[in-house]
Amino acid sequence: MEFSELIKTATVEDVLLSRPGVAAVRGTLCITSHHLLLSSCPRGDLELWLLIRNVDAVEKRVQNLGWYQPPRSGGSLRDTGVSGSSGTITLRCKDLRVLQLEIPGMEQCLNVASSIEALSSVDSVMMLYPFFHRPPGLRLQQGWHLGVAERHLQRVAAQTSQWRLSTVNGDFSACPSYPRAVLVPAAVGDEAVAKAARFRQGGRFPVLCYFHPKNGTVSPSAFCPSAFCPCAFCPSVPLNGGFQLQRIPESGDPKPNPLQSTKAHQTAHGSVPSARGRPLQESFARLAEACGDPAPSMERWLGRLEGSRWLSHVKAALSTACLAAQCLDREGCSVLVHGAEGTDTTLLVTALAQLILDPACRTLEGFQELLEREWIQAGHPFQLRCARSASSHARGKQEAPVFLLFLDCVWQLSRQFPFSLEFGEQLLLTLLDNAYASAYGTFLCNNEKERSLCKVRESTHSLWAWLNQPEEKDKYLNPLYSHNPLVIWPSVEPQSIQLWQGFFLRWIRPSQHLDEARVEIQRLVQGKNSSLQESTGKRLSQSLPESPAGTENGETGTAGTR
Repeated sequence: MEFSELIKTATVEDVLLSRPGVAAVRGTLCITSHHLLLSSCPRGDLELWLLIRNVDAVEKRVQNLGWYQPPRSGGSLRDTGVSGSSGTITLRCKDLRVLQLEIPGMEQCLNVASSIEALSSVDSVMMLYPFFHRPPGLRLQQGWHLGVAERHLQRVAAQTSQWRLSTVNGDFSACPSYPRAVLVPAAVGDEAVAKAARFRQGGRFPVLCYFHPKNGTVSPSAFCPSAFCPCAFCPSVPLNGGFQLQRIPESGDPKPNPLQSTKAHQTAHGSVPSARGRPLQESFARLAEACGDPAPSMERWLGRLEGSRWLSHVKAALSTACLAAQCLDREGCSVLVHGAEGTDTTLLVTALAQLILDPACRTLEGFQELLEREWIQAGHPFQLRCARSASSHARGKQEAPVFLLFLDCVWQLSRQFPFSLEFGEQLLLTLLDNAYASAYGTFLCNNEKERSLCKVRESTHSLWAWLNQPEEKDKYLNPLYSHNPLVIWPSVEPQSIQLWQGFFLRWIRPSQHLDEARVEIQRLVQGKNSSLQESTGKRLSQSLPESPAGTENGETGTAGTR
């Protein structure tokens, strides 16, 4: 397939672009294989640069037809007697942006709409923009070698000898949605692991996802076959669409010792919503529609917000993550986390629990590693779940905004603990945008096996490489960050859970004043740090002894101080 076959009209003059809260602009519209561009007239400024993959729905309306005369035999619509015809195309994007294009000429309008619909729905992964994008200053394969599994193993190995790195899935034969290397119990051989995988849905045998250094408890992120736990305590087939946390029996326990019945009942009967099918997706769609209401009354807005049930999903996810963290940190229990497939709410809970427990995960680098380990390598099917967003009229059963729910929960943590996360809201928005439509290959495909077959690491650039450039990195840092070594326990009371306005109202409310406030905060913090360093340096130099003869000024004294 050639992209030229999908583009019926490449360029249109005199197009009017309208966006909420922004003055309308008239210019030249250009459609390329991956982007929609509009340059203003007569200045020629680039007013729109939209990745077509970001388009979720295309709505078209032809208007002002005037008088009409049928075309001559063999003619086209250009030969008709349509006087003053025009059309309006409304593009609803996956990041909740709404763009309106007024295009002169009925045929041109229909051709543009058809081209955008076709280009936004290309199925082949290797035809997507990341395989063509070559940003300046980056090299292919840069940023892909994070060594997440190896570093994680080294950290765990330094604390316990009960777990080991296994390559039983080296060719993805045991579990196609797991990475090549996983952490498994040291006492269990690879042959037993491979046999256990054959009895689990999708082959997702138990693996270690977190080792709590405080008391040595663990949080496996899959099912628990009886081959690993002779005192089996979990059902061999989980509840349909359900979700469970259960305590792993410790050596010496006379019998299976599950969590308290109230906790088990809470988690086993829908504490976390099913991430498959329509419920979560429809909740997202209802909230996005409510946020787009141009002039709602207070009563109508509050009713629609409650009716969407989105904040209930956020509360449920945080509550379950807190429960898992409590079991590890306060009760000293090892915890088994499992859901219907282990690729959605399971990852949601284990990742949130680690953010709550582990200060290393709350740094910029640690958060990237967490996403790489717990979402990307652990097999969250990004291509299926993020195929469509809130506005599509053709949503499938596989789509669900689980990753959005996770990032919303992270934002709730950052709001309740504004000094404890090294990264800010802009990073969460960037991650979300790239999960749905990206120039980078980090979120492509559904698992590591598919990424290997498509040669994603060899042929596309890593989002982490781009974000970690010094000139980019500063945009995502929290200027108020101060290392917090403690566990952070968020409030999950209804009045503590708030709407993530930075995402849901991003294109509706003006952000100029918020951006200015952030820049000012960063300036004040940097100024304070500079003054503090200067003052400390002066006091230090006054307290140091004079340098001995034959040494550079301050060298000996400074080394001694360190």
